[in-house]
Amino acid sequence: MKKMSLLSSLMVFVFFLVSCSQKLAPIANLGAPATSFTHPSWTEQSNIYEVNVRQYSQEGTFKGFEKSLPRLKEMGVKILWFMPINPIGIEGRKMTSSDLGSYYAVMNYKEVNPEFGTMADWKELVKHAHRLGFKVIIDWVPNHTSPDNPWIKSHPAFYQRDAKGNTVYDNDYTDTRNLNYNNQELRDSMISVMKYWITETGIDGFRCDHVDPIPYDFWKKCITELRKVKDVFMLAESERPEFHTVGFDATYAWNIMWATVEVAQQKHNLKYLDSVLNFNFTVFPKNAERMYFTTNHDENSWNGTEFEKYGDAYKAFAVLTQTMYESVPLIYSGQEVPNKRRLKFFVHDPIVWDKYEMAPFYSTLLHLREKNQALAADAAYKKIPTANDDAIFAYIRQKGNKKILVVLNLSPEPQHFTIKQNDVYGNPLNVFSKKKEKLFDNHVYDMQPWGYLVYEY
Repeated sequence: MKKMSLLSSLMVFVFFLVSCSQKLAPIANLGAPATSFTHPSWTEQSNIYEVNVRQYSQEGTFKGFEKSLPRLKEMGVKILWFMPINPIGIEGRKMTSSDLGSYYAVMNYKEVNPEFGTMADWKELVKHAHRLGFKVIIDWVPNHTSPDNPWIKSHPAFYQRDAKGNTVYDNDYTDTRNLNYNNQELRDSMISVMKYWITETGIDGFRCDHVDPIPYDFWKKCITELRKVKDVFMLAESERPEFHTVGFDATYAWNIMWATVEVAQQKHNLKYLDSVLNFNFTVFPKNAERMYFTTNHDENSWNGTEFEKYGDAYKAFAVLTQTMYESVPLIYSGQEVPNKRRLKFFVHDPIVWDKYEMAPFYSTLLHLREKNQALAADAAYKKIPTANDDAIFAYIRQKGNKKILVVLNLSPEPQHFTIKQNDVYGNPLNVFSKKKEKLFDNHVYDMQPWGYLVYEY
């Protein structure tokens, strides 16, 4: 669902105020106590690719997307997150002649949107993806349904109601009606339909939309029950640490994204970014996974493309999302082109697939993450001081004898500097130039505006 950027900005500000009063350790292995569950083994060095089926192809169908599976495998994509694939309600839509409705107004939890194809098409897509080694998660909308969902009539107690007995919805979402989690039968029914998609179509987990209003005890039972069926991956559209304590593997890193945007727009300095990162490392459980991104469907459609937000800094911050501590990085449909326009949300507005100019860039990072455990979500993080920390943001990720050095010029000016730290000395591989470089105490790093370096030791 669309989110208000003001909320995230306020959270960043609060995080900054609190973190400024703390002395934070340079190695980010602190955090709150670890949660009691373990992640599926395939998530630690994985990544997520968000699939917008409607806009992915001229057909706007499952079969239209399926043609891209070999290309995405070659690029290094691991987890496919499909935006909601359920039928979309008609009642309450802000109708135009071409309006296809919001994916997040679910009319039936056990069917697929005929706009995308049939259930048989979906099952074949999942099987094809699994054969190629992908994991598949679907976007799940647990907080509300469309007003014409059959539950409205068959189970009226499933819905929240006002003093007059009318169903209710949030903000101006006239195409939705809020569910009532005080009703035990609703809870049981929701868990049942989620199990259905696992057992009947073989999916590997869920990205759960707008989870904040739903009680934690529901999620604890729900995820416990789902994991009796399959060791699913669970992503919550929230940045509340508490969701990690009830079974969610990953949450959003909105506040970090907005901090990076404000640095790119030169509204804040690098000390601010460092403080926001360290605060997140401190308040989230040790084994929390955070979904880092520069864009997604909400950001692209409502708040602007990555190019509107980041300008020339878009690559540097993409590197950060792919290499940061506790991250499970996200790529949104079309970033590999790159898509430079806002995709319309309610109508068919296909991505123009042409040169794939960013595919080699993302492929380098995705394959590095897959093969090198130093980029696993739980690998250690250490901020490295440089001779110019007003412009340069450098850090090491390390696990066992594997080490990655990331150096980012987060400024609009060329930078020439040294790094006098034993940690970085050696003869590592520059993963983008594919050449080894000798790094020593007097080595001068020359970086272009918004430049990036990634070294593998």
